[in-house]
Amino acid sequence: MQHAPVRLALIIVPYLLFPAAAQAASYRELTLPLENGGVMGYAISVPDEAAAGPRPLVLALHPGGERMPRYGSMFARGVVLPAIDDLKAIVVAPDCPTERWAEPGADAALMRLVASVMTDYDVDRRKVLIIGFSMGGRGTWYMASRHPELFTGAIPMAASIGDETPERLATMPTYVIHSRADTVVPFAPAEKNAKALERLGRPVKFEALDGLPHFNMGGYVPSLRRAVRWIADRWAA
Repeated sequence: MQHAPVRLALIIVPYLLFPAAAQAASYRELTLPLENGGVMGYAISVPDEAAAGPRPLVLALHPGGERMPRYGSMFARGVVLPAIDDLKAIVVAPDCPTERWAEPGADAALMRLVASVMTDYDVDRRKVLIIGFSMGGRGTWYMASRHPELFTGAIPMAASIGDETPERLATMPTYVIHSRADTVVPFAPAEKNAKALERLGRPVKFEALDGLPHFNMGGYVPSLRRAVRWIADRWAA
């Protein structure tokens, strides 16, 4: 699904005016060579505390739309980093290397990126979280369902589950956020899926928002902060 990139950019850009609040001590924009000969851009934020021992790892998947340079970095700085300060995590935000996140080519590239980060940094493998919005939220469902041995938490926002079945989903703590005012990715199926997962006894929490249109990603930041704390509580337990 293609979404309007200009409107998404306008939501993110105000956050970029305050980089000190959104960035950790180390924030870099890099590229990763892929097996097909291409490269994937990504941003990585590493907190000062990473030098003191294993840190959680957060993989952030940007939404859809016409691609712009460093889209993943914009999503991380505008939406994800402002919400996860308490986690003191390493955050990796790639640019989607294919048409969408929920496909094998993107899956292979992401696993290559995660393996590279885990080689270079001391990651607490009990605390690996995937977060995504819209197309990135669909990718969050997709990746978490295919790599339950890797991810220990998932936060899909404003997202469809696509053709996934509930039996494959939320095998790790999963916090779903969706607005009733979303006219791009309808609210009702997301709520229905969350209730089905609850009946299956999955560790899932559903937060319904009011009044936020699909493209207002900035409005999701307070809910994302609550979601991250909920995931951290599950980890501690």
